[in-house]
Amino acid sequence: MNISFDNTENAFAYKSDKELKSARLLFNTMGFPWFVQLGTRLTPYIMKTGVPMVHGLIRKTIFKQFVGGETLEETASVGNTLGRYGIQVILDYGVEGKEGEENFDRATEEFIRVINYASTQTNIPFISIKVTGLARFELLQILNEAPRLRSGIHDHEEEIAEWDRVRDRMYSICEVAAEKNIGVLIDAEESWIQDPIDRLTMEMMEEFNKEKVIVYNTIQLYRHDRLSFLKLSHKIARQQGFKLGMKLVRGAYMEKERERALDKGMASPIQKDKESTDRDFDESVRYCIENIDDISVIIASHNENSNLFAASLLEEKGISHKHHHVHFSQLFGMSDNITFNLAKEGFNVSKYLPFGPIKDVIPYLMRRAKENSSVSGQTGRELSLIKKELQRRRA
Repeated sequence: MNISFDNTENAFAYKSDKELKSARLLFNTMGFPWFVQLGTRLTPYIMKTGVPMVHGLIRKTIFKQFVGGETLEETASVGNTLGRYGIQVILDYGVEGKEGEENFDRATEEFIRVINYASTQTNIPFISIKVTGLARFELLQILNEAPRLRSGIHDHEEEIAEWDRVRDRMYSICEVAAEKNIGVLIDAEESWIQDPIDRLTMEMMEEFNKEKVIVYNTIQLYRHDRLSFLKLSHKIARQQGFKLGMKLVRGAYMEKERERALDKGMASPIQKDKESTDRDFDESVRYCIENIDDISVIIASHNENSNLFAASLLEEKGISHKHHHVHFSQLFGMSDNITFNLAKEGFNVSKYLPFGPIKDVIPYLMRRAKENSSVSGQTGRELSLIKKELQRRRA
């Protein structure tokens, strides 16, 4: 194994000079937190005005960097480009924040359409879904607060019927995915709605993960209880006779979680420091790889050390880089130095590739902007790699 995450020639082989310069400008802009804060507040409101100039500007900049396209057809060309470099795709219908039974049913149909499309492609083994795309947020909160009552919910017929519809939607998606051999990655969400998501995901795993792994849960290791949750999930899977699918991430809601805990005078679910998060993440990687026969793991990380740790562990144990139970992944538009260099060494690696109308993926884009301005060193690292490659090309 000879991985170097500093190899920019591999990392940006798929990008033209013009595309790299556009990315440099975007990440330069994200280096000013005050600008990002202002932009993320104003953009959703400006988009509602339908001003074509704003729509065009977003499409050519942040949308192009982080999203595959507005339609599946547009996204196909990005997927094909990645495929030429040995990189797979986790396809995500990135529409968020729409509630109501009609929208939930429409989202279910769209997820099934995405699965059917993915099954026709050679490099799209997974799709990603959010349970909040299929269920009312407040319903999930009720479920979370009443986990020991019938169906995990207060004994009201309307609410029980509503939860049954959520379960039916998820079952429909997973059933088609199993038929088409496409993995379904169920995203982690806020801690105060996570319990019903975990229980629903385990139900689907028990149904569809008997012979191979179709359904994956996601754990956010910035929560101090998730390593033990991983081990508990594995214990349940062994007892019930199914294989565990698990995507490991550090997490996406840390600031919101801390603020809520403070507001409510509750103990924070968040790790005491970054070192604790890093430790639990790497320990989760180790646990999954040591139980590789009955755990399929997706190591979804932009942390170079964690990716190197996982790759080295596979090497040390003599496990094939292409083992079907180990997969690496990074977001499209970020950490190409990790993705493309892992692919060059023959590891299973993908880009998480969202698609959808610009106005509907704005929440996703605003999270990417905030993440790149707040994650220590992320924007600086992206910028330094882009500048290094542009300099190499000029030499």
